[in-house]
Amino acid sequence: MSAGANGNGHVQSIRLTIPAKPEYITLGRLALTGIARMRARPLPQEVLGDLKLALTEACTNSVRHAYAGEQGTVQIVYELHPDKLVVEVADDGEGFEPPAVTDLSDEDELSEGGLGIAIIQAVADELEIRERAQGGSSLRFVKHLR
Repeated sequence: MSAGANGNGHVQSIRLTIPAKPEYITLGRLALTGIARMRARPLPQEVLGDLKLALTEACTNSVRHAYAGEQGTVQIVYELHPDKLVVEVADDGEGFEPPAVTDLSDEDELSEGGLGIAIIQAVADELEIRERAQGGSSLRFVKHLR
């Protein structure tokens, strides 16, 4: 795990690399809790809980789909800005085609795996999913903070 800040100390950045195994996702949640505590005004527990759920869903997608049972890693980058929290979850696996689900009420569109993306969309203010040039996928979400 590595951490950093820009010259004026306003952006805290932490990078965590975990094995692509379900039992390591908890480490990502713990790091999120720690970086959230670095704010002058703590996040409300409900917001932190929502963000931990979104992170869990993002990591679970990489753990389940990226390496087809083979070994690999999941990289998590947290950036705490004065006004927002940015979280990016990336892997070097097979890539991921996100389902086109944007409405949690459309049960017919929610297949296995589709609900996780819908949950992240509901919790985050911004969501970007893309294939990485070097292979694998990246899921980035942003939560604006007050």
